[in-house]
Amino acid sequence: MWSTLSSIFPYAIGYTMPMLMAALGGLYSERSGVTNLGLEGLMVIGYFFSALAVKLTEATLGANALGLGLLVGTVAGALFSLLHAFASINLKADQVISGTAINMIAGALTVYLARTITGSGNVRIMMGIIRKNIPVLSEIPIVGSLFFTQTYWTTWICLLIWLVSYFLLSKTSFGLRLRACGEHPSAVASAGVNVHLMRYIGVIISGALSGFGGSVILITYSGEFNGTVAGLGFLSIAALIFGQWKVLGILGATFFFGIATTIANVSQVIPSLMIVPPVYFKIFPYVATLLALVAFSKRSAAPLASGQPY
Repeated sequence: MWSTLSSIFPYAIGYTMPMLMAALGGLYSERSGVTNLGLEGLMVIGYFFSALAVKLTEATLGANALGLGLLVGTVAGALFSLLHAFASINLKADQVISGTAINMIAGALTVYLARTITGSGNVRIMMGIIRKNIPVLSEIPIVGSLFFTQTYWTTWICLLIWLVSYFLLSKTSFGLRLRACGEHPSAVASAGVNVHLMRYIGVIISGALSGFGGSVILITYSGEFNGTVAGLGFLSIAALIFGQWKVLGILGATFFFGIATTIANVSQVIPSLMIVPPVYFKIFPYVATLLALVAFSKRSAAPLASGQPY
């Protein structure tokens, strides 16, 4: 049992980090009052543009191309999210429809560009992050083998972003204003806060973090853009709800879904899991998502004004 857990744990963390970034992005957007169902599409945008940037520069920049890819994917996600922000804030469009449109446009646009540029729907890169043990920490009994063995350096960046987000949303005046815009926008506007600007900031941060999450997928375990992030964006939305729109809750929820996704993907190569038909593990993340949403639906702590135009 222990050998099975220790073998799948690094993969679980690898799946968790992109979802954590997208779910945090969704948190910023919804706390500002804009529902963002386009996390999947924004992740795809970051995934594609990161792959394109790395592919074009890896021959000259070497390993530095990976950092450039992360930056390009983050910026691309932020810029693409402006479409959702403009439709939701300025045009006061239905935010559910706008987010759905983002998912559809992103998937079609990136595959079209990939086929135009490479002749196929894929963009393959030649390098990725090499997993390494953390010196000293990896030698700690139990904890070391789980958390500090075979890790990606992007994992620590993602956790740093999570910590900064916790402080920013909970301990600063910016976080207070952002959360107030998602609860009582009229009241906060009467205090002189520009609600539209705060909501734009929330959506842009949402796009940037989702694009960053898509880029992390590329340079960690994927290695090529193939037109999809396999539903991780939708699982991130579920994790946002499961985590009750709280930073700490989101961390736990995304880790739960990361474990579920890992079991689904590695069950056929782990002897102790091969006794269960693979199809059950494939549907496990989605069944777990449905059960989690049902269990927490009556205790929803969603921002009061989320999804409501102002």
